[in-house]
Amino acid sequence: MSKYYPPTYEQEQFHCIHCGVYAKQEWHNLFIQHHGASDFTSSRCTHCWERCYWYQDRMIVPSEAPVPPPHVDLPESCRSEYDEARDIVARSPRAAAALLRLCVQKLMFELGEKGKNINDDIGALVKKGLPVEVQQALDYCRVIGNNGVHPGEIELTDNPEIAHSIFEMINFIVEDRISRPNKVAALYKILPEGALKAVAKRDGTQENA
Repeated sequence: MSKYYPPTYEQEQFHCIHCGVYAKQEWHNLFIQHHGASDFTSSRCTHCWERCYWYQDRMIVPSEAPVPPPHVDLPESCRSEYDEARDIVARSPRAAAALLRLCVQKLMFELGEKGKNINDDIGALVKKGLPVEVQQALDYCRVIGNNGVHPGEIELTDNPEIAHSIFEMINFIVEDRISRPNKVAALYKILPEGALKAVAKRDGTQENA
């Protein structure tokens, strides 16, 4: 996955919040009739030509979202929570973290677990051979998300970047658990039928003809 560059005031290039493309931005001051220059500016993406509107140094239209968009392979059942969290994270990191916890819980179901208790689901995946880095990413989302619901040792309001990182973690989990296996399976299927049968015979997944 490539690095995400969030929309940033007066930056020449960043990932457009409309089209998601890393593109050059054109900046313009907005003027109020009979009053001249204002504290409002606009940035225009040179890829999709859509505009974002800023007040001083903060994007106000669309809602500010200094985090990456959902992974293209994030299951549809998880998208509404991810998108809502992305929409509000600048205003309420705690609320965003709580929503992302629910997103992860739904993702557990998509990964073949019960989707009722995240901690139990992670344990079940570990028993099935879950790589340690994915386990750590899941537990990171679980613990930070729990702090959004029940404030504890981590104060998300004072450290919003911690909430921001959950978005990256979820996309990492989707890439490892869904995207990579799908890509490998798709490539594997293009192998000649004879080669596939030979592999199946070698591994004992096909009876001898």
